[in-house]
Amino acid sequence: MSGEDAPAEQQNAVDQKQETKAAEEPKAEPPKTEPAPAAATAEATATPAAATEKVPEEETFTYRALVLTGYGGYDKVKLQVKKGKPALKAGEVLVRVKACGLNFADLMARQGLYDRLPSPPVTPGMECSGVVEAVGEEVTDRKVGDKVMVLNRFGLWQEVAVVPSTHTFLIPEGMSFEEAAALPVNYITAYMMLFDFGNLRPNQSVLIHAAAGGVGIAATQLCKTVKDVTVFGTASASKHETISEGGVTHPIDYRTKDYVEEVRKISPKGMDIILDPLGGSDTHKAYNLLKPMGKLITYGTSNMLAGQKKNLLAVAKNWYHQFSIHTLSLIQGNKSVCGFHLGYLDGEMELITQAMNTILDLYKEGKVKPRIDSTWHLEQVGDAMRKMQERNNIGKVILNTEPMPEEEKKEEPKKEDKKKDDKKKDDKKKDDGKKEEKKDDKKKEEPKKEEEKKEEPNKEEK
Repeated sequence: MSGEDAPAEQQNAVDQKQETKAAEEPKAEPPKTEPAPAAATAEATATPAAATEKVPEEETFTYRALVLTGYGGYDKVKLQVKKGKPALKAGEVLVRVKACGLNFADLMARQGLYDRLPSPPVTPGMECSGVVEAVGEEVTDRKVGDKVMVLNRFGLWQEVAVVPSTHTFLIPEGMSFEEAAALPVNYITAYMMLFDFGNLRPNQSVLIHAAAGGVGIAATQLCKTVKDVTVFGTASASKHETISEGGVTHPIDYRTKDYVEEVRKISPKGMDIILDPLGGSDTHKAYNLLKPMGKLITYGTSNMLAGQKKNLLAVAKNWYHQFSIHTLSLIQGNKSVCGFHLGYLDGEMELITQAMNTILDLYKEGKVKPRIDSTWHLEQVGDAMRKMQERNNIGKVILNTEPMPEEEKKEEPKKEDKKKDDKKKDDKKKDDGKKEEKKDDKKKEEPKKEEEKKEEPNKEEK
């Protein structure tokens, strides 16, 4: 007999006794027929109900995630709903994500130009912030409810993420989730380049490309923690006021001026440290701009990124101009060249933790503070990427995991229509401009033709 059958059998025995007593007492009301099946039905009804209550949370758990579905434009990153609660292994924690950071590497990954991201479909995202919701076995340094920032190779653009506890850092008092999501990648990158590779010291000079970006602003703030460091920063003219206020001594508009010439005018000997995220021919320029004992730290190839989709011409051009140098030239020039890639340091968490602890101490002292350019819902990831890729941001672009309010969703189509209308107007202006140019050219040509006609009869007379 199974355990489930036992209560029904006992109930049948009790019901049979009640039927016997009823037969002996005529005045008593006739008993209800077939009570045992009724009891069994009640028992059976209770059992499915209990079973329903015991459906594992893992099966009903859902969360939203951004997924790179293939390489290409902004539309290749789609918001999807995933089912099932992620399982925790020993040493891991489950984080309820509040905010995520957008990095240039994410833009390159979308085009298939970043080899640290697995092949699609995959969830991108190297940094986020949130609250610890569960801890696995052997985790002693984190507990449920801890506010943390997270650094991981990928997989953080979603509402929940499972990561090793060693990849999390406690958020200091007073730091917002947006600031926490803006800090790990940019500040660790800038810190390790300037101090571990660059050995930045007082009275030195530093050239920072893309000085209005996340790494650029982080590097500028870190330079200010050392006495009398002169910072040269490249950025479009509209961003000069902001980066100057942030600590850039000499802002340079790379779009209208030759930054090499501008640097030479102010510092004829060149730079002590150059941070190069551009690659290609700009790396050659950077090396030639170094002083004796100068250090070039290259950490990206953003020149490869031209347009929404992979531009083979830009990629080929970048590789063609790839920097290469003979060791004898380094020796004779008394210069050094370093390469930095945070994505390949994921196995060196002790080094990263040391850098992060120092950065957090500087934050607590008020010496560094992430600058947030803008915050976007997961539904708006395409717009967020576009803003960064078109270099329209000053500081960090953040993704917010809170669902977009219905009112904003209704406004989105109107915004898209407005963008299309604006584009059509711009295209029309360009077309009208070309037509005007052609008209002007024709007007200029008409007098020439008239003169030629006049000259022709004269030639015939001769």
